[in-house]
Amino acid sequence: MSHVVVVGGGFAGVWAAAAAARVRGESDLRITLIAPGKDLVLRPRLYEPEPERATVALKRILEPVGVEHVRAAVQDIDVDGRVVIADGRPVEYDRLVLAAGSRLVRPDIPGAERLFDVDTLEGAQRLRGHLRGRDGYTAVVVGAGFAGLEIATELAGRGRVVLVEKADEIAPDLGLGPRPVIEVALDRLGIERRLGTSVAEVTEGGALLAGGSPIPADAVVWTAGLEASPLTSRIPGDRDRLGRLKVDTRLRAHPHVFAAGDVAAARADDGHWTVQSCQHAVPMGKTAGHNAAADLLGVQLIDFAPAPYVTDVDLGAAGGVYTRGWDRLVALSGAEGKWVKRWLMDKIHPPVDDAATILAHAGVVTTPIPF
Repeated sequence: MSHVVVVGGGFAGVWAAAAAARVRGESDLRITLIAPGKDLVLRPRLYEPEPERATVALKRILEPVGVEHVRAAVQDIDVDGRVVIADGRPVEYDRLVLAAGSRLVRPDIPGAERLFDVDTLEGAQRLRGHLRGRDGYTAVVVGAGFAGLEIATELAGRGRVVLVEKADEIAPDLGLGPRPVIEVALDRLGIERRLGTSVAEVTEGGALLAGGSPIPADAVVWTAGLEASPLTSRIPGDRDRLGRLKVDTRLRAHPHVFAAGDVAAARADDGHWTVQSCQHAVPMGKTAGHNAAADLLGVQLIDFAPAPYVTDVDLGAAGGVYTRGWDRLVALSGAEGKWVKRWLMDKIHPPVDDAATILAHAGVVTTPIPF
């Protein structure tokens, strides 16, 4: 019996497993997903007030479509032997989908153990528990990218927020398009900015900036930067600056290995690479899972073909900003931008319990956003 193994229980991994199950049909192909947790964590929602609600039980997605879930962490991959080592136990595969995700790049600074984050469910719950019941707190948020802006504007509802960014402008990765809207929103919410600097030390009472200026704070939240899972180092091949494996149009990273989500760098179009977001993780997972199973069953493989690129940033009580294209031209802002953000967050929830619905969604690789 041939065996497809998927490493990772995030968006890419879950949809890879479901897509492989769809291709399997009535064959005896075995599909196993390996991930330590019992839930799919909806990571883009962890900035919200109740992060524990941003989860879906994996068994409600995997069991209906006949995918085995092994609750374990993968420590090693032997591509020559076609074996992964999960909690010390070998699991053999015929095709592997690596979808192990990314992790926050943590700084090597004094007091780093005092930092909070919204990168994991545990981290988001720790932050919320620390601030729960407090009004008038001060929070320092480090990093003014997507995650930093969303947690900063959310926290601004009940306290003072200081946003620290190493670049000389807000939202450096988003470009010029949405920046004026974001600046107006930050002004409206009273969020202070410290640009061209970073946090050099986290003290018991707050943060010390690189120039020596102290900021008294109840919490220092680090959001600056992601890197691919270190498991990518076990797969021979080229990588980008984020540690992602460079894959071909069918998301193959090695003869028997496909990669998807935050561990993979694929061409989104002729001029751009995929970004580490669920917008690309979902279709990458579906493509990689389809191709891993198809490669074993003699079914036609498919090319990765994502929908046109869009972004949407939640700006708390100031609304949101929705952009289209790689130039990130603002299409909607304020209340309309926030409505689209809510719509997108609802859409990332996978269907559960019903096999036919799950498999039907697994077959829809490209879903253009109708805005």
